[in-house]
Amino acid sequence: MHLLPTVPSRILDVGAGTGVDAVWFAERGHSVVAVEPTVELLAAAKELHRFASIEWLNDALPELELVLSRGQVFDTIMLSAVWMHLDEAERRAGMSRLASLLAPDGVLVFSLRHGPIPEARRMFQVSGSETVELAGQYGLRPVLNVQTESIQAVNRAAGVTWTRLAFRKSA
Repeated sequence: MHLLPTVPSRILDVGAGTGVDAVWFAERGHSVVAVEPTVELLAAAKELHRFASIEWLNDALPELELVLSRGQVFDTIMLSAVWMHLDEAERRAGMSRLASLLAPDGVLVFSLRHGPIPEARRMFQVSGSETVELAGQYGLRPVLNVQTESIQAVNRAAGVTWTRLAFRKSA
């Protein structure tokens, strides 16, 4: 929480789902671009959350073509439970694009899921150390690296853990 902006800022929420994080930021006065590639989740988010300060986009990593075409940079970029849905090549391409979208002194925040992959889900094992190394190649320095248990009892019992990472872009 100490890394998130306290004054109105430009936020990019990649993999916004139904908009929980986007709404949290909007309620605090931030301008949010919320990106979600799953049509059903995007439609639900738009219906549930009608904030003038949230712009909903159908776009996806690793390309983020629509976001990049806007020529904006963001003070904070959030990826909550997204990164492990990309394979290694997609993560490499995606990190380059994320770094280019981050404003100087901006913060890039990840949560990475570790543990058994649910059946019929496109997920890959990705470590915090791999992500730290990759981010470093684009001038992003780590400012947070915390491992936690899952908050869901069923996931804890299955051995699911999380890594929370944040990076700051050099000014």
